[in-house]
Amino acid sequence: MKPLLIYCYDAYCGWCYGFSSVLTRFWSSFKEQYDVEVLSAGMILPGKPAHIGLIAAHMRESCQAVSSLSGVAFGADFMWHINDPAQSDWYPDSRKPAIALNILKEYFPEEQVQLAADIQHLLFGEGRDLCDDEAYRELLHNYQVPPEEFFKKLHSETYREKAYEEFALVKQLKVTGYPALLLNMAGGKYYHVCNGYTNYENLLTRLNTIIEKTVTSH
Repeated sequence: MKPLLIYCYDAYCGWCYGFSSVLTRFWSSFKEQYDVEVLSAGMILPGKPAHIGLIAAHMRESCQAVSSLSGVAFGADFMWHINDPAQSDWYPDSRKPAIALNILKEYFPEEQVQLAADIQHLLFGEGRDLCDDEAYRELLHNYQVPPEEFFKKLHSETYREKAYEEFALVKQLKVTGYPALLLNMAGGKYYHVCNGYTNYENLLTRLNTIIEKTVTSH
């Protein structure tokens, strides 16, 4: 039984976007050694639609910090909504991208890390509104997923419930910040590998330290 990595992220989390290149690099090298499960955290769940203007200033500061630390670039179309929110028609909500990821994970369970990165690129790289069904059409084409089938599932109660189950599971895992990566060894204890942005070298060091301690204790 392989160790299980659990990646808790949110499509609207800028720090997760900065971390996605670290995790995809790691996964491309080590996917034969681990299983993985990507969980959406439900970071933005407004009781009623809330305009991007309410969080634009915070997101602007966050994007600058993410870029400075990780080197990742935020696309011009995305930054337009952040720098000029009065002109934006965005009402961010974590539910639809979480539902979309759930659907895509069923088609490609081995590609969960890349799928999460791709969904974030739609938002932060291309400036697409993740609450708009059409934002995902390019992704469906790239992965050859039948659009009609996908959009039907996107609005089904079944997949909405799956998204909420993930939000609840992230809370049960006591994850309070994103990105978060946990390691589960042979169905036992959950170890927090990182909580917040971590570079590639530190990720490897932390994972190796946990594995060595676990092996030694047994």
